[in-house]
Amino acid sequence: MLTSMVKEHHAKQSKRKQEQEVRRKEAIETSNELTQSLVDHLNVGVAQAYLNQKRLDAEAKQLHVGATNFAKQTHQWLQLIDNFSGALKELGDVENWARSIEGDMQVIQQSLELAYKASRAAQATTTTGASSTSAVASTSSSTAPN
Repeated sequence: MLTSMVKEHHAKQSKRKQEQEVRRKEAIETSNELTQSLVDHLNVGVAQAYLNQKRLDAEAKQLHVGATNFAKQTHQWLQLIDNFSGALKELGDVENWARSIEGDMQVIQQSLELAYKASRAAQATTTTGASSTSAVASTSSSTAPN
């Protein structure tokens, strides 16, 4: 009886150990599956974050290139405006110079007109004086007694 009880006890204990071992293996498999599922879920998130980061890097690079091109174009526009402003200043200087030359030419014209009028008046006086002297001389010679 005692031996049968010990055998029975050992058999039950052995059966419990086997059941425990089966449950332990099932628990390990389930925990492995859960771990794998969690890792897969995290990997999907990480992969998505990696792809988003890659896309953001490409867009940032593209934005930098666009900003650099815009800065170059803006610099060219500023140079063009500066050149245009300089040309306008030069044009203003040329216009001012032309006005100055025009004023000088008017002064020269007036001086030449006055000189011409003075020379005409002097010529007229000399011609009139010479005519009147010759007329006076001819009248005095005709009236003088012989």
